[in-house]
Amino acid sequence: MARESREECLEACNACADACDHCADACLGERDLQALAECIRLDLDCSALCRLAAALIAKDSRFAKELCLLCAKACEACAAECGKHDMDHCRACAEACSRCADECKRMAGGAGATIRDDIRTHA
Repeated sequence: MARESREECLEACNACADACDHCADACLGERDLQALAECIRLDLDCSALCRLAAALIAKDSRFAKELCLLCAKACEACAAECGKHDMDHCRACAEACSRCADECKRMAGGAGATIRDDIRTHA
């Protein structure tokens, strides 16, 4: 994969991880934590996977593309959950997750339809 594409994916993963961390922290400050429990869980999972994907991309690991598929799956799930909430931090997180999912799928070779079908099956 071209260096430019890898850099875009790396940037998207880092931005998404930051947005997820911010969203989880902000959700913890909201009144109805029970309603946001799944959002917080997905934020934390997505952030961890994005940071790992970024690390593997940065060192040009042979496992980066495979991890990017999983990262895209987590990002799409997180974007869908955050999209259910009206808070600005959730909306910003959903946008960052959607961008990261797109970049990770591009990095992984465009296996996006398979990821979406898998999410529907397991949702």
